[in-house]
Amino acid sequence: MRILHLIHQYLPEKVGGTELYAQTLARHQVQEGHSVAIFTPTSAPLPEARSPKSDYRLPITDHASRITHHDLRLYPLPIGERSPTAVLRSNFHHPALTRAFAQVLAQEKPDVVHVQHLMGLPFGLVQQIRRAGIPLVITLHDYWYVCANAQLLTNYDETVCQGPNYWLNCARCALARVGHPNALLAVPLVAPLFAWRHGRTQSILRHANALIAPTQFTADIYRQLAALSDPIHVIPHGLELPTAMPAKTPHDGLHVAYIGGIAPQKGVHILIEAVNQLTTNQPPLTAHRSLLTENLRLTVYGDLTAFPDYAAQLQQQAAHPGITFAGRLPHAQLWETLADIDLVVVPTLWYETASLIVQEAFAAGVPVVASDIGVLPERIHAGVDGLLFPPRDAAALADILRRLQEQPAELAQLRAGIQPVFTIQEHVARVTAVYEQARELTLNNG
Repeated sequence: MRILHLIHQYLPEKVGGTELYAQTLARHQVQEGHSVAIFTPTSAPLPEARSPKSDYRLPITDHASRITHHDLRLYPLPIGERSPTAVLRSNFHHPALTRAFAQVLAQEKPDVVHVQHLMGLPFGLVQQIRRAGIPLVITLHDYWYVCANAQLLTNYDETVCQGPNYWLNCARCALARVGHPNALLAVPLVAPLFAWRHGRTQSILRHANALIAPTQFTADIYRQLAALSDPIHVIPHGLELPTAMPAKTPHDGLHVAYIGGIAPQKGVHILIEAVNQLTTNQPPLTAHRSLLTENLRLTVYGDLTAFPDYAAQLQQQAAHPGITFAGRLPHAQLWETLADIDLVVVPTLWYETASLIVQEAFAAGVPVVASDIGVLPERIHAGVDGLLFPPRDAAALADILRRLQEQPAELAQLRAGIQPVFTIQEHVARVTAVYEQARELTLNNG
């Protein structure tokens, strides 16, 4: 089967869950014998000069040069750096991306186009796919089709959004994102843009041949906010597992880890506050409490440069002597790192769509403690393979950490309750079945 993936950004320029997923899926599809290509814009400098006022001036050919790596064909189109406003505007109009994609579509002649993400890509690309009679499959990696912020988390007060309120809250969120949180008089003027955007994205979802969600929670949110009636295929992300897991590293005490993005919505400050509550400077000071403090380690893995002010706040907040900031964890070191960890904590404050680190921790036999929000109660069977605590409740999290530290038998019981995870091979098989169904549906509809 000839497969073309469409994604808003890609490796190595951008490293994130969607980008890593697209690469892993495409590579394994090649191994399965499929012919696979990826089209993506890049922020590489343009080959020719452009006007400072122009966001769209591109090479005369508007051609995405093909790069072949391990039989995977990449079509990266240099479009230069774009501001957040320009990225939003690109959804409505970007002639160069439109022309370049048409060239790639004609050259590749795919049997199916799999959209990984459309942020910053023209909505018109979907119309090109439909006019060509090519089946369209969309994976819902986040909430971008119902929330321009993609996370259902407001920019103005960092709370979970329940959906559009006449798109006034959407306008307020956008103004806050571009640095004008108090421009309330502009809210009614900006809201119609987001109402129009909502109409366009909903049309795209309704005309897709198949939608894929990584969790049931994500599918339910889309059914609610996008009023979708057609079924959504719930296919968990599959893991690429090593041939043999590294042996567990023996150590004393409880080694807790956070692995993920260093951003306010990830709730890392809640975890640090909880660990701080276990320090020896809190009376009454006893030999038992001192021993607990010395035998507790928290290692925070994540890029400290993405949100430097927040990262600096976390480092200043950390009072417990066992807290360490280790920076971004290369994926190649993930399994060896997990072999030295007793517990992974996911203190998120927003509606994660998948939380892949939960699956990765389980694959390594590591229980997970997480916020009781969004997909996490779906991922974690409380009391079986992990535990849940109320979001933002550092005291409740501290109580759990103290209990697991004092009662290692409970941690061992949670470890024993972990079930095998969904593999990348199983995932590829399920996705391929969706492709086949989408092709059959397209053929039947003429």
